Amino acid sequence: MTREETIDHNIKTTWHAIARMYNQQASKQDITTSIGFVLLNISSREGTPATKIAPLMGLEARSLTRVLKNMETKGLIYRKPDEQDKRSVRIYLTPEGKQKKEVSRNTVLRFNEEVRKRIPQEKLDVFFDVINDVNKIIENNSIYD
Repeated sequence: MTREETIDHNIKTTWHAIARMYNQQASKQDITTSIGFVLLNISSREGTPATKIAPLMGLEARSLTRVLKNMETKGLIYRKPDEQDKRSVRIYLTPEGKQKKEVSRNTVLRFNEEVRKRIPQEKLDVFFDVINDVNKIIENNSIYD
C-alpha cells in the first residue's frame, strides 16, 4: 500500500490544502487560520469561558494560551472575570474581533457552499458517514491493544 492509498495521508493532505487556502484568506485580514477558528468559537454576545474554547477546537489549553495572547495583542479580544464565578475568566470579542469573526465565518461558509455546489449530496452523505466511522474507530482506541 502506498502512502497515497492510506486514509490518514488523504485526510492530512486535504486538511493541509484547506488550511493553506484559509491561511491565504486570513493573511489578507492580518490574522491566521487558528485565530479565525478561535474567533468562530467565541460568543459575540456573552463571551465564552476561556476553559471552554480549547475543547471546542480539539486543542490543548497550552496551545490556545499562545493564540489568545496573540489575539489580545492584536486587539481582537479582551478578558474579564466571569460575573457568576469570579475564579473563571470569560473571553470577549472587541469590535475588531467581531468584524474578523464575520470575515472568518463568511470564508468558511463560502468554501462549504462551493463544495456543496460541486459535489452531489449523496456523495457528501457517504463522506460524512465514513468520517464519522473513522472517528468512532479512533475514539474506541482499541486499534493497537
